[in-house]
Amino acid sequence: MHDNQLAEFMAFAEHLADTSAEVIKPYFRSSLAVSDKGQGRFDPVSEADQAAERVMREQIQARYPEHGILGEEEDRVEGSSPWTWVLDPIDGTRAFITGMPLWGTLIALNDGNRPVLGVMNQPFTGERFIGSASGAWADGKRLTTRACPDLAAAVLMCTTPDMFSTDEQLSAFQGVARQVKLMRFGGDCYAYCMLASGLVDIIIEADLKPYDVQALIPIIEAAGGVITNWQGGDAQHGGAVVACGDPQLHAQLIEILRQVPA
Repeated sequence: MHDNQLAEFMAFAEHLADTSAEVIKPYFRSSLAVSDKGQGRFDPVSEADQAAERVMREQIQARYPEHGILGEEEDRVEGSSPWTWVLDPIDGTRAFITGMPLWGTLIALNDGNRPVLGVMNQPFTGERFIGSASGAWADGKRLTTRACPDLAAAVLMCTTPDMFSTDEQLSAFQGVARQVKLMRFGGDCYAYCMLASGLVDIIIEADLKPYDVQALIPIIEAAGGVITNWQGGDAQHGGAVVACGDPQLHAQLIEILRQVPA
């Protein structure tokens, strides 16, 4: 992808972020309809999620009708070109419906092999994190992960321990958590952006979907971090994922986590 094409697609991704933000903001900290997807533990979807994804899909189909769309709330659209937009209108719906600001809109563009650009937009705080081959940025500031090769000095985050679906996964996570300096739950996509900002060192999660992670991959990688599955492979399909700001620390964690059955 040449620079002009990247700039065009990034500008459109930011347009999607602006458009979805205007839909989402009136719903936050207001009375809104919430239903349960009924997939095990409480898995909420709000009318804000659905309305925001719908407006983004309409914009994509009008501008790039040949592109595919993979989103959380509606069926996949297969495109006639390799490009696919990957959307999570509100990553962190549990935080959203409880009035907490630890959520965001995730927008990625996948070239058929991997996500090549990602946007995490937080309409309430006004923050926007973007990543591509040209770098990772937040509101004009270049993002850089921090060095932390020592597990004992690390800050670890995870959205919830409920996401670990097996005893082996939970045990492996707890084994790492016992060794770090600080462990915090919560955050969803916001935590990954704090890792790219050099404020968090490790995120260990499981049961992720492609739309939960694809927008975050270009942001973390462009900031100097590493994000893979627990076996050290491609994270774009979700599942059990580990992100680190320091590549040396990531290599240490993979030696621990790859022993856990996938």
